[in-house]
Amino acid sequence: MVKVNLGGCSSFVKDAEYNEYVEKALAALDTVENENGAGNDFLGWKHLPSETPDSLISECEAIRDEWKNKGIDLVVVIGIGGSYLGAKCAIEALSHSFAKQLSHKDGLEVVFAGHTLSEEYISELMDLMQERNAAAVVISKSGTTTEPAVAFRLIKQHIEEKYGREEAASRIVAVTDAKKGALRSLSTQEGYRTFVIEDNVGGRFSVLTPVGILPIVLAGFDMRAMLAGAKEMEKVCAERNAQNPAVEYAAMRNLLYDHGKAIEILVSFSPKLQYLGEWWKQLYGESEGKDGKGIFPASVIFTTDLHSMGQYIQEGKRILMETVVSVEKSNRSTVINNDPQNLDGLNFLSGKHVEECNAMAELGTRLAHIDGGVPQLNVSIEKIDEYNLGGLFYFFEKACGISGYILGVNPFNQPGVEAYKKNMFALLGKPGYEEQAKVLQERLK
Repeated sequence: MVKVNLGGCSSFVKDAEYNEYVEKALAALDTVENENGAGNDFLGWKHLPSETPDSLISECEAIRDEWKNKGIDLVVVIGIGGSYLGAKCAIEALSHSFAKQLSHKDGLEVVFAGHTLSEEYISELMDLMQERNAAAVVISKSGTTTEPAVAFRLIKQHIEEKYGREEAASRIVAVTDAKKGALRSLSTQEGYRTFVIEDNVGGRFSVLTPVGILPIVLAGFDMRAMLAGAKEMEKVCAERNAQNPAVEYAAMRNLLYDHGKAIEILVSFSPKLQYLGEWWKQLYGESEGKDGKGIFPASVIFTTDLHSMGQYIQEGKRILMETVVSVEKSNRSTVINNDPQNLDGLNFLSGKHVEECNAMAELGTRLAHIDGGVPQLNVSIEKIDEYNLGGLFYFFEKACGISGYILGVNPFNQPGVEAYKKNMFALLGKPGYEEQAKVLQERLK
């Protein structure tokens, strides 16, 4: 279960102020629960943990087993933003750090495409696909978002040329709209198996839909346990009280924002959670960054980034707050040995677990940053596994909806992401954008 500790904020805010923001958070929770706020047609994620049928997971497992029986050893998941970040986060967190070097094959190897327009990246992916026995999952409601659409066009061509069009149809799965869009039409035409992205679930809230479920299952992980953890937090985060962890987190981060802490850094002391930061940045950045408002989300991995960002965090401009995601137990055990020469002076650590050193580094860092003027919000899980990740995903989603309503924005739209697309289309010569292209070319002279 996810726990929140706000003790690291006590020297920065007054109890009366915090209690005021708890009331705001409870009112925002009411808005989420009653579904009567801005963007209320995008709340389909709220009950996914408790309402997702087991048959959906079984269907994903059947595809995994079929592909493994065919000798497929590589799955390219094509998507951008919420269509890949949640799955990437889960797979990175749950995988052995050196799985590729050790050839661990509990599931299929999953790689990602469609999240970049880098020609080198896609070319090197094609090199990999040429050497391996590949299949693909393409994730897009419309099928026309530029980055994944370009990648899918190239990957589809490769699979059809290598395996034949009929066989390609069994090696491509689409996660898309139920009825409309280019990808839905193509899937019907080619006979691809499909999963549905419901209209009432936005991309950044979709990790517990087939968008995340299918890739996570293909990679060999226990989606039932992940949904069980999310289901526990679905229950806890619906409770209307001041101990609701989503209420606590949303209340405090908004109070600190109103105290001038405009940047929130998500911190983990485990490199396995690097992509939790990437997923979280999209969730909060897209949900809150609008109408001239919003906390800017950033992320770091300590202790690594203490040797690059630590100086600024400790003594730079005091506009920061930190949310530290703590992991209480390590899944592995390594003890530091005694060295008779002790040239490095580290024999005082002999007999200690490496994770004990990591835990003390975390505590020391948190205290140092508090002393340096950085408030600390602490979010903790027992360990990194499917159950706890599921709970963490749901906790941050629910807190995001509450936080956005406290802030006074629609947490479920993202009108600003279209601006770059219009400019890109005009500069690439897309029909219908000729006038805008002329304006942009003049600006670029």
